[in-house]
Amino acid sequence: MKFARLVWANIFRNKRRTFLTTASVAVAMFLFASLRSIITTLEASAELGSEARLITRNAIGITFPLPEAYTSRLESTRGIRSVSWANWFGGVYQDPQDFFAQFAVQGESYFAMYPEIHVPDDQLDAFLRERTAAIVGAGLMERFGWSLDQTVTLQGTIFPGDWEFTIRGVYTPENPSFSDQAMYFRYDYLFERTNRQVTPGWFVLQLEDPTAAADISTTIDALFENSTAPTATETERAFQAGFVTMWGNVAGLVRAIGTAVFFAILLVAANTMMMAARERINEVAVMKTLGFQNRTLATLVLAEATIITGVGGLIGLFLAKGFINPANPVNVMLPGFNLTTGTFVAGVGISIALGLVSGAVPAWQSARLSVVQALRRVA
Repeated sequence: MKFARLVWANIFRNKRRTFLTTASVAVAMFLFASLRSIITTLEASAELGSEARLITRNAIGITFPLPEAYTSRLESTRGIRSVSWANWFGGVYQDPQDFFAQFAVQGESYFAMYPEIHVPDDQLDAFLRERTAAIVGAGLMERFGWSLDQTVTLQGTIFPGDWEFTIRGVYTPENPSFSDQAMYFRYDYLFERTNRQVTPGWFVLQLEDPTAAADISTTIDALFENSTAPTATETERAFQAGFVTMWGNVAGLVRAIGTAVFFAILLVAANTMMMAARERINEVAVMKTLGFQNRTLATLVLAEATIITGVGGLIGLFLAKGFINPANPVNVMLPGFNLTTGTFVAGVGISIALGLVSGAVPAWQSARLSVVQALRRVA
């Protein structure tokens, strides 16, 4: 601690240069934390689904429906405890930019399959009693300022017309990666408004034994293999992971960007420390003459570099922490988007590593500097 004032004085010897270097590191750490948070959120989303539930969809694609008549055959399949289904609605509330998901679900069975979606019992009962009732996520309620028992109108895109829904329930997910920005309404309302033309978009199957998922999936797909609507069945977790892969190799792209940013900032920090070391050659020589050890001088240079990059890294990480919050629009597309402790710790580690690496060469030069040669130089 006795050399702290000396390190502090050297840091602020050139305030502009120190500020710019610190700001550069802060920007780099902000980008690192934000991009890495996308990866961790996608990874969490891929692990969200349950292995105890199967999703049966049309083998052609998720946008192609399945006949409701499949329900009885699925229910009679050995190993299936219960069957439900859902449809994507695709409505617009006021502004197309205000996107949120809406699902028509078979209410009696659907919510019974998802204990991780918490809905008060009285609200769920009200939902099941009313044809136009809806259950809305707590985040979506806050986002639009809705209230319980309020009627909202959506403009249908896939199913044209004005659709009125009365909010009878508010759900809160157990897992933050499960979106609280969705609306669920009754399938029979959609069925009747479309003159009985709609059919299930996909089936959700509750298994008696999750370890039998692979065999049951094969059995189900074999049942409908030669039908007009063949199926593709997989665990809910695999189904969720499939949506994640639609983003492409985001992880590889983010890592490539992060690597480029790291080396760019490393060059900036190294250049700063090299300039600072050159400016203080005579001072280092005098300090050696006064008895400062080589190890001490090298440590002072490394401390200076590490403090600059460390402070910059912390600023960037805290800025990212403030940017990544529930009000961020990214949370609509990436539920659970947040800065994890692991990302924060990794950012701190990278910041310190930047300081140590960028200060290594100047520290080595200071340690091996010849006093005689240094004093002969003109500052």
